[in-house]
Amino acid sequence: MPVHGYDIASAVVLQMLNGGDGRGLRARGLGPGAPVPYGVQPVLVAPSTVYGTVQVEAIVRSWPADTVPKPWLVVVADVPAKPAAAARYRLRALGGRLAGTVFLPYLPALRSVARAEDALADAAVARAAARLRTQMEGK
Repeated sequence: MPVHGYDIASAVVLQMLNGGDGRGLRARGLGPGAPVPYGVQPVLVAPSTVYGTVQVEAIVRSWPADTVPKPWLVVVADVPAKPAAAARYRLRALGGRLAGTVFLPYLPALRSVARAEDALADAAVARAAARLRTQMEGK
C-alpha cells in the first residue's frame, strides 16, 4: 500500500515483491481505505522524506493491530543521501509497531522507465529487489 499515492517507486516495489522466479503474482496493490485481505502480510511503501514518514505514522497509529498483522515498511530513498534527521527519528520511533523496515537505495533507473516491469532490467534495481525479498523472507 503506498502511503501517499501510487507512483513509480510503489509500482516497482510491487514488481520486486512478485519476484522473478516464475512463481506468479504474490503481491498486489491496495488503494486507500481498502481492507487488507485475510492471511496476507501487509506492506507499506513510503519515500524517505519527512512527509512520507508523517504519512506512515498516521497509518500506523490507526492500524487495527488486533485484527491485521503488523505491516512491513519499505522506505524508498528519494535522493542519493540518507533521510533527514526528522524522518530517521520518526522511523526509529515507529519501529515497534512494524513487522520490519527495509530501506531501498536511491535508484536512478526509476526516473527513466515508462513501466515498472522495465525497471527490473536495471542491475541496481534487480539487486535491490533481491535484497528486499531476502530481508522480508528472513533469509
